[in-house]
Amino acid sequence: MPSGNCKPISEGSEGEPSIEPAGAQVLIGCISEKIGCSVSWSCTDQLSVPGLKFADVALCQYIQASKTRDGASRFISSATEGENFDQTPLRRTFKSKVLARYPENVEWNPFDQDAVGMLCMPKGLAFKTQADSREPQFHSFIITREDGSRTFGFSLTFFEEVTSKQICSAMQTLYHMHNAEYDILHTPPTNDKDSCSSTGDCNGTSISKLQRFNSYDISRDTLYVSKCICLITPMSFMKACKKVLEQLHQAVTSPQPPPLPLESYIYNILYEVPLPPAGRSLKFSGVYGPIICQRPSTNELPLFDFPVKEVFELLGVENVVQLFTCALLEFQILLYSQHYQRLMTVAETITALMFPFQWQHVYVPILPASLLHFLDAPVPYLMGLHSNGLDDRSKLELPQEANLCFVDVDNHFIELPEDLPQFPNKLEFVQEISEILTAFGIPPEGNLHYSESASKMKSLRACDLVSDKRNGNVAGSPLNSYELLKENETIARLQALVKRTGVSLEKLEVREETSSKKDLKIQCDEEEFKIYQLNIQIREIFANRFTQMFADYEVFVIQPSQDKESWFTNREQMQNFDKASFLSDQPEPYLPFLSRFLETQMFASFIDNKIMCHDEDDKDPILRVFDSRVDKIRLLNVRTPTLRTSMYQKCTTIDEAEKSIELRLAKIDHTAVHPHLLDMKIGQGKYELGFFPKLQSDVLSTGPASNKWTKRNAPAQWRRKDRQKQHTEHLRLDNDQREKYIQEARNLGSTIRQPKLSNLSPSVIAQTNWKFVEGLLKECRNKTKRMLVEKMGREAVELGHGEVNITGVEENTLIASLCDLLERIWSHGLQIKQGKSALWSHLLHYLENRQRKTTSGSFSTSGILLDSERRKSDTSPGMSPLRISLVQDMRHIQNISEIKTDVGKARAWVRLSMEKKLLSRHLKQLLSDHELTKKLYKRYAFLRCDDEKEQFLYHLLSFNAVDYFCFTNVFTTILIPYHILIVPSKKLGGSMFTANPWICISGELGETGVLQIPRNILEMTFECQNLGKLTTVQIGHDNSGLYAKWLVEYVMVRNEITGHTYKFPCGRWLGKGMDDGSLERILVGELLTSNTEADERQCRTPPLQQSPSMIRRLVTISPNNKPKLNTGQIQEAIGEAVNGIVKHFHKPEKERGSLTLLLCGESGLVSALEQVFQHGFKSPRLFKNVFIWDFLEKAQTYYETLEQNEMVPEENWQTRARNFCRFITAINNTPRNIGKDGKFQMLVCLGARDHLLHHWIALLADCPITAQMYEDIALIKDHTLVNSLIRVLQTLQEFNITLEASLVKGIDI
Repeated sequence: MPSGNCKPISEGSEGEPSIEPAGAQVLIGCISEKIGCSVSWSCTDQLSVPGLKFADVALCQYIQASKTRDGASRFISSATEGENFDQTPLRRTFKSKVLARYPENVEWNPFDQDAVGMLCMPKGLAFKTQADSREPQFHSFIITREDGSRTFGFSLTFFEEVTSKQICSAMQTLYHMHNAEYDILHTPPTNDKDSCSSTGDCNGTSISKLQRFNSYDISRDTLYVSKCICLITPMSFMKACKKVLEQLHQAVTSPQPPPLPLESYIYNILYEVPLPPAGRSLKFSGVYGPIICQRPSTNELPLFDFPVKEVFELLGVENVVQLFTCALLEFQILLYSQHYQRLMTVAETITALMFPFQWQHVYVPILPASLLHFLDAPVPYLMGLHSNGLDDRSKLELPQEANLCFVDVDNHFIELPEDLPQFPNKLEFVQEISEILTAFGIPPEGNLHYSESASKMKSLRACDLVSDKRNGNVAGSPLNSYELLKENETIARLQALVKRTGVSLEKLEVREETSSKKDLKIQCDEEEFKIYQLNIQIREIFANRFTQMFADYEVFVIQPSQDKESWFTNREQMQNFDKASFLSDQPEPYLPFLSRFLETQMFASFIDNKIMCHDEDDKDPILRVFDSRVDKIRLLNVRTPTLRTSMYQKCTTIDEAEKSIELRLAKIDHTAVHPHLLDMKIGQGKYELGFFPKLQSDVLSTGPASNKWTKRNAPAQWRRKDRQKQHTEHLRLDNDQREKYIQEARNLGSTIRQPKLSNLSPSVIAQTNWKFVEGLLKECRNKTKRMLVEKMGREAVELGHGEVNITGVEENTLIASLCDLLERIWSHGLQIKQGKSALWSHLLHYLENRQRKTTSGSFSTSGILLDSERRKSDTSPGMSPLRISLVQDMRHIQNISEIKTDVGKARAWVRLSMEKKLLSRHLKQLLSDHELTKKLYKRYAFLRCDDEKEQFLYHLLSFNAVDYFCFTNVFTTILIPYHILIVPSKKLGGSMFTANPWICISGELGETGVLQIPRNILEMTFECQNLGKLTTVQIGHDNSGLYAKWLVEYVMVRNEITGHTYKFPCGRWLGKGMDDGSLERILVGELLTSNTEADERQCRTPPLQQSPSMIRRLVTISPNNKPKLNTGQIQEAIGEAVNGIVKHFHKPEKERGSLTLLLCGESGLVSALEQVFQHGFKSPRLFKNVFIWDFLEKAQTYYETLEQNEMVPEENWQTRARNFCRFITAINNTPRNIGKDGKFQMLVCLGARDHLLHHWIALLADCPITAQMYEDIALIKDHTLVNSLIRVLQTLQEFNITLEASLVKGIDI
């Protein structure tokens, strides 16, 4: 059945006769037992090769005959229903059924009939004729229970001749109907006789062709039907099970009957072949030869029996590493192949390579055709989809693609989600894997002949493949891909690495030869041994990456302080791992990957396991192996925990691991009992050649009464129980509780591991969807909480509480995962979508609707800002409020040419809405168009569950409590319109101003350059590249005209996209002869917060300056009248200012605020030092202002004359004096008219930058000019206070202070 069909195959349509198992309709009578039997065995605690349930899985079918009144319309409707009637009857699939199973049931492994039937034949029963290929096909599958435990299935599907005449004639009837329908559909209606006859002719030929190539004639053709035998086992011994099944099938198809009845072999497998003990190997007998299986010991990597070789041949190293990265970051992964076994091999390999982590989400490596609706599950999943080999990727309609990793296994092609971070040390990692593959003769870029599209690919040369980003291939020679690297240092390291590889390649090959010459006689064939070797080598390399990366993870595990009971109740609120500290120890290039990986469910579960298991005995086996490896690394002291190093450590454990396997295969530890004759009645056990028989269930239903294996296992089980008992007493938990807890820890956050295969009634599907809806809501609650805690935590730090614990990388990670969650919510139950992003598609539909309404004139005002809705932050006089509009925000995003994809646009829109604190509001507005939501979404979709939707919007509303700059900081190169408003004093002649003003705005990302402002225009908008958060405004004029004096109260600048408004207080004159004679000033700005927020929480910035009143103006005009502070207050101000700068440098680089604000802001360093120099300054004569700069200039003159008279006390002192004079001269010579206070500010900034401030203070304290200009009580004359001031300023020496360009323009010292 083609992959497009979502309807369960079993549903017959009305009015159609269908073949039922026990002679239902007149049409067919009874179905022969020979049809479609699949044998399945499910097992006991033995090897599975052990105790099986041998289930003759039967496949009964609904042959959908269509007895329709009106052939054509019936055909169309059934096609739309997904019944696929355009397929010829032989190409259709029919419902399968389990025919028999042995034993009937196993207590601890209940038989799930529907699941087994569905997974043995995921597409249902198939018919073929002698013209088709009928090779037996083997595939494995997995059944995951709700508690996460797994059962493995191995099935062999083959074809048997249909002996029932009724079924053959039913097939003939279906063909007659099909051809009649085809005629009606494909004959063009026309009245013209001639044309009719001519088209009739050609149509006739096409129909006859169709019949010739794809038809069934009961007199001429033999009809075959699929049947399958299946082994169900608790552990995945894939190779052994495959051999068992192949030998059983060979027994019924070979002309010579096997030595014993089939029952003997199956009985032996079910009851007499044990599970090999850990670290041992076992040999048992198949029908035609011995079969060996071996199991790793408890200190080796866990059992894994699928060929890794095949995955690398199909995909190539580069693609495998990318797919592996997607799986670690829990993206949705969809594998696509024509071969069920390939789907299973790729899925199992990727999850096995994750050791010590385990995939925690939906895991369905083979998705049966009737479960296709599961592809819109809004959770991370790893699923395998069977392709029919005809449809390519473009025909595949997938509900969600925004975060999907799509892997076309047969065509060597992988489609990655956007912004996938790189796996740490990826180049060296790929290189190390490639060496191993090359030693085994596997090309690292994959074996293209292996893939389906070999013919297509042959035309591509290797060099084309390298440049073909889509395929992510690595070139034949490892060097080509490295040429892409630009940094020379890296290249040098890599070249050295490649030289080393040359050597190691030879070494590897030598090792291959020697191992085969050894005296050890391996019991399995050489090919099989090579598969074992390659498997373990590749797995060791992958495991080594994690042991290196997480060598010191235990240090960062936060053990719960309370007892286990309360830890479990509050598990979701608890931080169980110190992520921030761990990340701060990591090399910079690792951060994008690691910060996202630490947020995954698999990492959380891994740490939960660690917390749960204290003593060695009780540890999860995987954790025990991992911890022992980590301990080894620590002993070798390869890396000191605190050292940030990205040195690549190659794997050193390969030889040891390989040796263990070799020894097990050379010396078989156990041999199972041989198959033997059973106590069967005479005549039982006979069967017809070519037909797999229904076996004698009486002899297979129970095992032998005494069995040395069961006896032997009993004491071990008791020992295990004893130990558990002791441990639980120690923990004060009974066993059930403990089991429950561990289970809960495993299930935390994962809603459903595998869809229920056993019951697909609409109510069960609805229940599953409901679980998804609840899961999404829970995830949304946890995500918003986590983001707020991180963000609030940081703001609390800026208020002086707590420790900082978020980095830029981490914030980006959290926002990316929020975008991912929104995409999953918007994809759930989606029925109409344009492009890859479900969210953006919804927004576009909304936009379209709005535009339609606008043109038709029924426009509603909900998107436009009404006056009552003025943003609270826009309460300033004069600046017109910014409109709140969802549509406008979308247009902003659409205008950004840098964003090319729909997924990118959706993410940018989410970031912008978060920065504007409008995310919840915008989404509410989007969802308020109920008609649209109904049109786009199915009834069960999350977005149509009203209560959940309301709660979801409520959770998002909590983001408004904090400031995000997630749009501004990410889209740094886009053009942004800025709106400027200059507010001059109304009272003092602003209107008479005659000079030409200019302005220059600086931000963290750049500055505008000088913008001329047309005279008498105080408000304007201009566009320039994103400046980031704004820091300073330089404002001035050219002093032309009669009245060149300007008193500016403040300047406001608003980012027209994000709506962020900054206020730059001034309150000083600009003009010669006014105030300090300045023609330009540097104003330091502060982001305005809305009033509601300011009320809600204490603002973390110093209180904003109100626009200066007359009194404040007089104060600034004559600085000596500033409110007098006492020495204690001045010292405190200096301490605060310096402290602010020290804290600034202790934050992660990406998290630092504006240093300019800390130097020149209201309570910055300049302002504090101004207080120092004003304290005790002698009052000047009336009407003459004296500024600090006047004092400094006099001091300069004094030192210069001293030097001329050569009366300098000591050399050290002389250097300080020279430096001081040089700086004062340079500032006085600057072409800028910055006034005396502006010059003082520049001097302090330069002194801080060059670590000279404390020298200058010492110099000035000893200067005779100080004695003249300061009173005796002045702080600068008090030696004790001056010394403590010098000590405080010395703390700035260890920091590298970089000044914003606007502060030091025109000075080159």
